[in-house]
Amino acid sequence: MAVLPISILQKVPLFQGLPENEVVPFGDLMRERSYPKGSVILFEDDPGDALYVVAKGQVKVVLIGEDGREVILSVLGEGTFFGEMALLDDEPRSAHVIAMEDSAVLALRREDFRARLRNSPEVAIALLRELSRRLRRADDQIGSLVLLDVNGRVAELLVRLADEEGGDRITRKLTHATIAQMIGSSRETVSRTMRELQDRGLVAVTRQDITLTDRPGLGALSRRS
Repeated sequence: MAVLPISILQKVPLFQGLPENEVVPFGDLMRERSYPKGSVILFEDDPGDALYVVAKGQVKVVLIGEDGREVILSVLGEGTFFGEMALLDDEPRSAHVIAMEDSAVLALRREDFRARLRNSPEVAIALLRELSRRLRRADDQIGSLVLLDVNGRVAELLVRLADEEGGDRITRKLTHATIAQMIGSSRETVSRTMRELQDRGLVAVTRQDITLTDRPGLGALSRRS
């Protein structure tokens, strides 16, 4: 396997801020796996025994109902990770993870991670911080579904995704159908909402990205009464 670019690992919240000499040993423990578009990386209820870092491409974390309907919990791009709960418990996977395009992930086994923590306790603190952040995000998503209309849910989602990328641009590839599956709506309703947001000058949409052009305006839409 090719040597892992340290720049990828340093994008991961678990390793951000660590000196390179502490990041490299984690990279040495990782193994790269490739998945074509549409393939399942993890199945819900599979045994959980590893953390995965997205090295290339884009994946979605989904729940699939008995009728085949998908609910997208999150869309992850390069430098993000999933399967982190497997590092702390012996429970099965809580959702499916599916490649949205040709993707490569780096797998870090639980045993290797735990052994390495003895020399890098800062990573354990970073893991707890990230788990806390994701729990807060889950609480926000539940609140949005209950308290906001579709316009508010779309606005809140766009702000959150832009924040995750550290600015006002969303570079992840998001179709209207994907957004609908993330907020519990229909593609047609999301398409109307996105057109309205553009017409009001709140967002600008191109083939490459979505830019937030009026954060206060989006915030007003997503404000809960």
